[in-house]
Amino acid sequence: MAAVGSVDVELELIGWLQQRLGDQVVVRDELDNELAKQLPTVQVQRVPAGSDDGLRLDRALVDVDVYAATRGDAIALAAAIRGLLLAELRGSRTAGAVWGRISSNPPPAIRPYENTALRRCGATYQMFVHPVS
Repeated sequence: MAAVGSVDVELELIGWLQQRLGDQVVVRDELDNELAKQLPTVQVQRVPAGSDDGLRLDRALVDVDVYAATRGDAIALAAAIRGLLLAELRGSRTAGAVWGRISSNPPPAIRPYENTALRRCGATYQMFVHPVS
């Protein structure tokens, strides 16, 4: 649960991305043993880094990883997500948050994954966000 004056960045992003990516893509925070049956899957996880001002402004670091059956599918979906985050989410408002500056560092790239039957492509995003009210 987010503290007073803060935003649950993962929850807001999962809902926002799911709306844009549709029912053919699973967007979630945690992976499970059914991952290979639920492709493509997008995992959204806040990284234990970043900062806040102690009042309202959160400078969150968020990993967004795409799991897909092929390298090409993983790269294409990660690139599409990057475009959505940088072009549509930046400067917008969701149910519980106002989104400011968003940048990717590093941008989407293939990341190792222990299941060689899947491909993983991910990026880390810095997001400036504060609650709506």
